[in-house]
Amino acid sequence: METLERLGVALMIGLLIGAERGWHDRAAERGSRPAGVRTFGVIGLLGGLWALLANELGTVLLGFAFLAFAILMATAHFVSATGTRSYGVTTMVAAFATFALGAMAVRGYMAPAAAAAVVITILLGLKPILNTWVERLKPQEIHAVFKLLLISVVLLPVLPNRTIDPWNVLNPYEIWWMVVLIASISFLGYFAIKIAGPRHGIGLTGVFGGLASSTALTLNLSRLGRHNSALHPLLASGVAIASATMFPRMLVIIGVIHPALLKHVAAPMMVMSAIGYLGSAWLWRKSKSQSTPGELLLKNPLELTKAIQFGALLAFILLLSKAARVWFGNSGILVLAGLSGLSDVDAITLSISRMASVDLSLDVAAKALVIVAIVNTILKGGMVALITRGRMSAMVNTIFIAIALFGIGWLVAG
Repeated sequence: METLERLGVALMIGLLIGAERGWHDRAAERGSRPAGVRTFGVIGLLGGLWALLANELGTVLLGFAFLAFAILMATAHFVSATGTRSYGVTTMVAAFATFALGAMAVRGYMAPAAAAAVVITILLGLKPILNTWVERLKPQEIHAVFKLLLISVVLLPVLPNRTIDPWNVLNPYEIWWMVVLIASISFLGYFAIKIAGPRHGIGLTGVFGGLASSTALTLNLSRLGRHNSALHPLLASGVAIASATMFPRMLVIIGVIHPALLKHVAAPMMVMSAIGYLGSAWLWRKSKSQSTPGELLLKNPLELTKAIQFGALLAFILLLSKAARVWFGNSGILVLAGLSGLSDVDAITLSISRMASVDLSLDVAAKALVIVAIVNTILKGGMVALITRGRMSAMVNTIFIAIALFGIGWLVAG
């Protein structure tokens, strides 16, 4: 019964992938389709049967069986392509995968084989969507993908995973890993905006803009608001959403670096975030237009020079944090947090989270992180006030003042 069960999984894998291939070629005349449900079902079962024979006669037999199958499929594909002038190899590669997965199922790897079959089927069915995404990519965005792979897959593993300074603060591997973490978050936010498009609503754009850079999005929407006074409620709503998203983003970074710190800082951060989202919903209801005003000018977030600058900034803040604590105690950390919030929340968030995982008090770390969030929120409110001066500034800063007052109250109560 166990053998029959494994063969059944091999058959179902073939039928699943074959169903997708048959649907893909549904417009072709019967008899002209390269392979469909029946053929792929047989291929999956064929892989399982050869694996079953290999269990008795030797594993090398399975290798020769796959080689013979590959030669057969390649020959059939060549003959078909010569007549139809269609040289796509997706169906042939899917057949190879089906044979291999059928063999895996019979060899005892039923769950991985079934999971791989589902993933392959999804990828095959997403061809139009994936092609559309690729066509919409600009050269600099393709380069951004390569750069992310370079800094994560190539550079990160070769860096020394040990401290290199007398204070035992600077670990090249950990610093660059943090650079990769921040770059990845910004990268995903940027492409989420790219794929969704601004036409899908200022709310979604605000969330993804907050993932990429709430400060950058605040600057762009404020500039749009300077010349579009009728759209101030809508634009102010986007600014509030992006700023409210900053708090969950900080919590994600904290949770990755030092999960124990989350329970000390999650409550105030989530309340401040909730105030931002509620304020944004209020502004959204005040807006009369449901369209998105213009294009959002977010720059590509993955420039290698910026990544290196971020790493240098992070190393400097790590050293400065250690010096501030040695020279001034915990009060030095709090002052540094306030100053860092004027420029960048990610670097100081990473630095404080890392210090809390070593020897910094969790209560002090939580207070420092809340100070960072408060100062950065006030900074963005000032940006809106300087650029728009008027209705949009009043709307945004009403929400931001409420966020800051709650944060200050939490600090005082703590």
